[in-house]
Amino acid sequence: MRIPRIPRFPEPAATGAVTIHADAAEAYRIISDPPVMIQFAEEAHRARWLDDAGGAAVGARFRGYNRNGPRRWVTTCRVTDADPNRRFAYEVTAPLGIPISRWQYDIEAGPDGCTVTETNWLRAPLWFIPFAILITGALDRPGVNKANIATTLHRLKAHLEGAAAA
Repeated sequence: MRIPRIPRFPEPAATGAVTIHADAAEAYRIISDPPVMIQFAEEAHRARWLDDAGGAAVGARFRGYNRNGPRRWVTTCRVTDADPNRRFAYEVTAPLGIPISRWQYDIEAGPDGCTVTETNWLRAPLWFIPFAILITGALDRPGVNKANIATTLHRLKAHLEGAAAA
């Protein structure tokens, strides 16, 4: 089941992929639980579920707490895709419901594990971009997100492969 999305920029702003020698179900278990997944993120440093939906269900919401140096900001996220072992995605809004972005994790099972692809689309209205730069300190949001995706995926891979070896 999918919730209709607010229109966004049609092309991804940033994407990255990694092959992980771990089961797709284990990757999905972590990716679809933002309070757990947050330990691998760079800018996001805390997340908590807002609803009693029991976790990763379409329509469930969570609050994201982000930081860049001394800057701090909070977002509200709504799960739009929760397809076990295949896809987890959510839409991000700023206070007052201003659309910010979409984050999507696609998991493809393979013979030796899985490939995880993380993709980000920017959705902020043009008038909001100067405020976003002021709030986050990121002049090149696509570049920052690309670097953060690489870091997140590297950390996720290290964790899952370390857990599989243990």
